[in-house]
Amino acid sequence: MSIHQEVELAATPHAVYEALMDQSQHAALTGGAATISREVGGAFSCHDGQIVGRHIELVPDQRIVQAWRVSAWPEGVYSIVRFELEAAGAGTKLVLDHDGFPEGAGEMLAQGWQMRYWDALGKKLG
Repeated sequence: MSIHQEVELAATPHAVYEALMDQSQHAALTGGAATISREVGGAFSCHDGQIVGRHIELVPDQRIVQAWRVSAWPEGVYSIVRFELEAAGAGTKLVLDHDGFPEGAGEMLAQGWQMRYWDALGKKLG
């Protein structure tokens, strides 16, 4: 199973990228502590340590690809999260693809992306 979501945001790709990658902005956005490396191969932790992983690919203002896991998943189980950012007029089209998560986790994850990210980004960035 995979999750594919597309959202239009009234902010530049740079502003969206920074909201996801800057640990202070990410924490303010989601309401949970975040530690986020800005380097490929670097680790990240967000939502007070509930989500952890490593960056596989970072293209500033365009793409973020992560090995991503919920800390409660079995040890060593990672999924792949890919954010694609594309300018759309004065705003950004964000495309999320999330693959490789444990069976039964899809509905909760899909709802989490909508509530904790897209709704929050819409409020924060306009």
